[in-house]
Amino acid sequence: MPLTDIEVTGKPVERGEEILAPQALEFLAHLHRRFAERRDELLARRAERRARLAAGEMLDFLPETRAVRDTAWQVAAAPADLADRRVEITGPTERKMAINALNSGAKVWLADLEDANTPHWHNVVSGQVNLFDAAREQITHTAPDGRRYELAPDRPHAVIVTRPRGWHLPERHIQIDGRPAVGALVDFGLYFFHNARELVSRGSGPYFYLPKMESHLEARLWNDVFTAAQDYLEIPRGTVRATVLIETVPAAFEMTEILYELREHASGLNAGRWDYLFSLIKNFRDAGPRFVLPDRDGVSMTVPFMRAYTELLVRTCHERGAFAIGGMAAFIPSRRDPEANEKALAKVRADKEREAGDGFDGSWVAHPDLVPVCRAEFDRVLGERPNQLARTRQEVEVTADQLLDIASTPGQTTKAGLRAAVDVGVRYLVSWLSGTGAAAIHNLMEDAATAEISRSQIWQWVRNEVRLDDGETVTPDLVRSVLAEIRAALAAEAGGDGQFAHLDVACELFEQIALGADFVDFLTLPAYERID
Repeated sequence: MPLTDIEVTGKPVERGEEILAPQALEFLAHLHRRFAERRDELLARRAERRARLAAGEMLDFLPETRAVRDTAWQVAAAPADLADRRVEITGPTERKMAINALNSGAKVWLADLEDANTPHWHNVVSGQVNLFDAAREQITHTAPDGRRYELAPDRPHAVIVTRPRGWHLPERHIQIDGRPAVGALVDFGLYFFHNARELVSRGSGPYFYLPKMESHLEARLWNDVFTAAQDYLEIPRGTVRATVLIETVPAAFEMTEILYELREHASGLNAGRWDYLFSLIKNFRDAGPRFVLPDRDGVSMTVPFMRAYTELLVRTCHERGAFAIGGMAAFIPSRRDPEANEKALAKVRADKEREAGDGFDGSWVAHPDLVPVCRAEFDRVLGERPNQLARTRQEVEVTADQLLDIASTPGQTTKAGLRAAVDVGVRYLVSWLSGTGAAAIHNLMEDAATAEISRSQIWQWVRNEVRLDDGETVTPDLVRSVLAEIRAALAAEAGGDGQFAHLDVACELFEQIALGADFVDFLTLPAYERID
């Protein structure tokens, strides 16, 4: 089909003509026409499974894929620059933050086009410009105050691993054959088209993190996308490497199958927290009190069902020759409060010590100052070894009941927890709507997963008439009262400096997604309608 069936409706962005060149748009159209319909079918399958869960079905390991779980096989060997992943730094593709991440001393930079990025059209295109320059090690930035940022010449730079949007998000600023393009294919396609050959020529490759997957069939789709993209550009199959975020509960029951579908391109799996808890609530929101979670801050990675999930992930990965990557340390160090700093850093050290001790090959941090903290804990376990693939954890046995043992989770549902959920959720939405998807809130780097767990917990508490520690029952009126208090406090905090310019819209949106009769699958879907 001709290029005239592809329409770009977004406003001009600096250097956008380089990124949206006709050949690049033709490549996007090629991917869209081959795979958009399958993506739609897989999203429909998600809804069908949710309906079965609402009717009382429980998740379990798939009987039809038992042979995949019981057969010996391995994923492709890691390329040299991905063999050691002991510290990974995450962050958006904003130019200054990209340079800081590449210079941070981390082994990997997760270049985030997903949860840490508001998909404003400007962000979508400028993020690709920044990745283009980063792949060629020519990225520089001059701040308004004159400070110049550039890649350090005296140290290795982090390996770029790009995270595209999940399958559910559209990209309405690119219309192909009369319908919005698939956001995941836009992010993947533009990055791959412009940078794959360049990265290979530099001894690296096009590497990706894949978010929000719910089944091995979605992994199969990604694998087919990789194969088609490599064939289109005449790049050898198996050049792509992908690490999958196991951040949905259904995916936790299909970890082996997901690796199998991607085995020619698989690199590893990552264990998340907030998105995983959000997925648990979303999938079992009709299942009654035994699936109700207490305050989110009390649901650590060591509670029984989260422990089962991470133990199974490490065993699954190492049994198949794939890397197991641990979760996020979101703390932002403060130079103004040394005492609070040390307490928080002690928690980060303990978390990374646990992960390294459990057999993880590396872990995430959100701030450059946490890179040496994380590295020290993994260095202590790894020594000169690049990873822990040889530690197969054969002693681990995890059942479906253990993965769903929410009832054993300790903790309370408190008034302070309700206020915190509203406060953080609204603050994050204000930031997201203003174009900043990675928001510093109360000394933590938050992304969309924070707002998802906040609003979904409130929705769950209201539906289950949860009683708080002060004796009050969580009702829509109580939530609206707390929301009004938070709104007034944030308006006073902002004064007249425009810090919370999107406060009214954020509060309206938060109330819609936290109290609406129908549970919204992803808050970014209605939020996307509110941005340019």
